[in-house]
Amino acid sequence: MKLEDAMALAYEKKLDLVNISPTAKPPVCKILDYGKYRYELQKRDKEAKKKQKTTQVKEIRLSTFIEDHDINVKANTAIKFLKDGDKVKVSLRFKGREKDYVSRGLEVMKKFSEAISEFSVIEKKPEFEGRSLIMIVTPKTDK
Repeated sequence: MKLEDAMALAYEKKLDLVNISPTAKPPVCKILDYGKYRYELQKRDKEAKKKQKTTQVKEIRLSTFIEDHDINVKANTAIKFLKDGDKVKVSLRFKGREKDYVSRGLEVMKKFSEAISEFSVIEKKPEFEGRSLIMIVTPKTDK
């Protein structure tokens, strides 16, 4: 159909002539209410956005000379975050002379990772970032 004929037909029906596929040979157009069409697209996008799950990175801070019970309490908090589908960043900051006890810090990280191993996978092994030892864990996926 010629463009003039299509425009006349759309005007007659009091609707819009919308170019659906301009790259096709010949280009594909539709006669429709453009306002309603845009509303439907926005509604569809909103529904798709609602179904998406955004993951956050939650942080748990440990110290070099933390007791076993305190590790378990922090591990339970981390497990709660992991069950919600969030990533967990575990950081252990060395203050002052604690820098001499790096092996103790690694031991604490190992105990912590063992405590949450049932629910998590280590994404980034413990490594130094400045004065802190950082580890990132993600929730286990059931496949």
